[in-house]
Amino acid sequence: MNNRKNNEMRKLKLQVEISVDGCIAGPHNEMDWLICDNECMKYIDDLAESVDTIIMGRKMVDEFISHWSDRSNKSDDPWNAFAKKMIDIPKIVFTKTLNKSEWPNTEIAKGDLEDEINKLKSHDGKDILVYGGALFDSSLIKKKLIDEFYLLVVPIVFGNGKTIFRDLKEIQKLKLIESKMFDCGLVLLHYEVKKN
Repeated sequence: MNNRKNNEMRKLKLQVEISVDGCIAGPHNEMDWLICDNECMKYIDDLAESVDTIIMGRKMVDEFISHWSDRSNKSDDPWNAFAKKMIDIPKIVFTKTLNKSEWPNTEIAKGDLEDEINKLKSHDGKDILVYGGALFDSSLIKKKLIDEFYLLVVPIVFGNGKTIFRDLKEIQKLKLIESKMFDCGLVLLHYEVKKN
């Protein structure tokens, strides 16, 4: 159900696990530091309920689809229901190299990033969730297309790794909407981007 006010645009939400020093992967692409517990899983699942579209860059899609497809086929996996949701929610892959989608329930976007995102935001429906990867996330942030950040901060510091906040052209101000600590050690920082 769409509770959006007249002329209100859909929001683009970025949800990502991130290190204390702002990395989403280690210096050698390590991802084995990511953590989650049942409470955190429920939070992520509830966030996914608020969207009806997932967007990602070309480099992320193979890994994303195969990961959640595998988990959706394992009934004993605690992430099984969420995995099915990730497969069922329509996805849009941003690419300059492909002309048609190789994946189920997935469309291709080839136009200008800003134009394509603004078109998506103007459509009726629930909000939009971005799942990356790093360069794609960074491009969205640089162009100020993200409306809300859901940063799940992991208590780890790399000193050098893949960051999504690299080479910003200007300061972007955020308003803290919610913070929450999970038993596993994650801290949620939910920010809204201040417009002007």
